[in-house]
Amino acid sequence: MTTAPEPSRQRDAVRVLVAYAGVHGSTRSIAERIAARLEEQGVQADVRPVDAVDDLRAYDVFVVGSAVHDMAWLPEALTFVHRGAELLVRRGVWIFSVGMPAALRGPWKALVAKEEDHVVGGLIDELHPRGHRLFSGAIQPEHLSRTGRMKFQAMGLRYGDHRDWPAVDAWAREIGRDVAEGSVDADDAST
Repeated sequence: MTTAPEPSRQRDAVRVLVAYAGVHGSTRSIAERIAARLEEQGVQADVRPVDAVDDLRAYDVFVVGSAVHDMAWLPEALTFVHRGAELLVRRGVWIFSVGMPAALRGPWKALVAKEEDHVVGGLIDELHPRGHRLFSGAIQPEHLSRTGRMKFQAMGLRYGDHRDWPAVDAWAREIGRDVAEGSVDADDAST
């Protein structure tokens, strides 16, 4: 059995895992964009689906995201964070959710804050993340069941690509600054 490499302890060699769970590609594309912005800042970032992560101990810092379906993170994302919560908390974690707040209109806009609190409230308590963002994704009629399409239309929601790349970039740069400035002190991997 091989052991995972020790995470680096030098600021310029911090390893960040950007792990995600998604269905139609929006969450993956946002994770990839976050990693690209981190790399631009000289931070080594690996992007992996949560079910393809073998060993969390190989990383110093984590950014974890999930698509939001039925006002909840996907089961595989929840399993990932619950299984690794102790290490995620000790080493530093940011979380992001990909839902549809930008697709909402009129009075439905008020649901965004309520949805966000419902979706991540327990995760905030468990992980004590350094930050959380709710981003919009892309949604097409074929992404929804017939019932889902009827609800979507009844609420007056809009299909399309609602990803806000400048917001994703800005948040990733905030994370990169924190990591590059050394404000994230990874714990001793032997503990």
